[in-house]
Amino acid sequence: MSLTKEQVENVENVLKTSLRNKFRNYKPEPASMPFHTRLLGKDRLALYSFIHSLNTNFGTSIFEPVAVTLAKKTFKEAKSHISAGEYISEGAQMEIQKIMDNLTTAVASPDKPREIEAIRKVCQQGNMVRVKPTQVDVYIENKNGVIYFFDIKTAKPNVGGFKEFKRTLLEWVAVALASNPTLEINTLIAIPYNPYEPQPYNRWTMRGMLDMDNELKVANEFWDFIGGIGAYPELLNCFERVGIELRPEIDNYFAGFNKL
Repeated sequence: MSLTKEQVENVENVLKTSLRNKFRNYKPEPASMPFHTRLLGKDRLALYSFIHSLNTNFGTSIFEPVAVTLAKKTFKEAKSHISAGEYISEGAQMEIQKIMDNLTTAVASPDKPREIEAIRKVCQQGNMVRVKPTQVDVYIENKNGVIYFFDIKTAKPNVGGFKEFKRTLLEWVAVALASNPTLEINTLIAIPYNPYEPQPYNRWTMRGMLDMDNELKVANEFWDFIGGIGAYPELLNCFERVGIELRPEIDNYFAGFNKL
């Protein structure tokens, strides 16, 4: 078994707390849908609206704390929602733009180790510019001091967003190295599940911008890396058990909408 009993309990508590908080604070968007309501019922429309709302903050309220819970067993340190740094060098800004231009025009293929070393060479070159980069969703550090910054994305990210995702990953490298040029750092996109299962994840839309081997982890690749081999199916079991336990609460909650 990959997950300890304590980890399983912590993960399930995160899920229960998150759902119950959502029930307490959720207020459906006011909208009159007379045909849908009469056809499907207020409870089903409320459930649809609730799921849509939950999806928008699933990463922050569930995936991030769950990832930290799992990582604390296998890594030296794990945190969520942190700043990558405050300063970036002018040299690094120019290098990042060069990398982005070359990828956009297909002059170069993604090669994250090479890109990191190119940024490292100029990470303190020129004036230091104060910046506010996108926050890191999950930060972990292994026992050897190697750092990993993860940006957790939805299962089907917008194709047009990959260019900005790539820039964010490079900027994280630059601001981290600005304060510690010798730091061994990895910045990656994490996609918590594969919506195409049992087919492989459709990665072709990311090719040409992301280094598939060094900048992307999908489903079991991510969770097994964070929590150890076998963590992914055990995590799915945690979600299933919580869903079964809370089903009466969920049913009662949505049944209440029929009384409104």
